[in-house]
Amino acid sequence: MDGLNVLLIEDHKMVRLGLSLVFEHCEDINLIGEAQDGKSGAKMAIELKPDVVLMDIGLPEMDGIQATSVIKKANPDIKVLIFTSRESDDDVFDSLAAGADGYIMKGANEEQMINAIKAVAEGTAWLDPAIARLVLSNVKKHSGAPSFNQSAESINKPASKNVYGLTERELEVLALIVEGMNNQEISKKLFITLSTAKAHVHSILQKLYVSNRTQATIQAVKEGLV
Repeated sequence: MDGLNVLLIEDHKMVRLGLSLVFEHCEDINLIGEAQDGKSGAKMAIELKPDVVLMDIGLPEMDGIQATSVIKKANPDIKVLIFTSRESDDDVFDSLAAGADGYIMKGANEEQMINAIKAVAEGTAWLDPAIARLVLSNVKKHSGAPSFNQSAESINKPASKNVYGLTERELEVLALIVEGMNNQEISKKLFITLSTAKAHVHSILQKLYVSNRTQATIQAVKEGLV
C-alpha cells in the first residue's frame, strides 16, 4: 500500500469521523487505525508501526503527552504530530519534551493538516503558526534569542554560544532546519548530496542531545545558535 500510514488517537467520535473522510480523499495518506484513549492508542502504535501518529492531548486512560512518550521510547522512528485545541505553555513544551515531532491546532484546514503530516513524516520540524509564536515568545523571554527569520548566511559568523562543538557546516545546516527545510531541500541549498545532508542532521541532533528536528529548532533558538 503506497502513501503514508497514519494512526489517529482521538477521543471525540465526530472528530475521528471528519478526519477519516479527509484521509479517504487523500491518495497519499492511509488511515490504518483509530483509538479513543491514550493507553490503547500507544499500544496500537507500537504494534502497527505507522509513519505518523496524529495525537490528541486530552485523552482518557492516558493523556496524549504520556502516550507520546511511551511511543517514542518504544520506537523513536514513529513520528508523532500533536493535534489539539490546547495551546497552553505547559501542554506545548511538555509535548515537545515528550518527543512530539510537530504540533497543529484543531482549527487548521485540510491542506494544513495534510502538509503537517507529510512534513513530520519527512523529518521536518512542523509547528502551527500560533504555537511557533508561543515558543518564540517564551524562548526569547528567557534567553533574548534572535528571530527564526535570520538568514542562513549569517550563521557563518562565529556563534558565541556554540558550546556543542558544531562545525561551521553543521551550523549552516542547523539554520536551514530552523527555516523548516527537509533533507532534500538542504542538500540542494548547500550543493551537497542527500546522504551528506542526512549525516549532518544526524550529527547535529546528537550534539544538541535532542531526538528530533522540532527540539533541535527550539534548542537552536534558545541557545542563540541561529
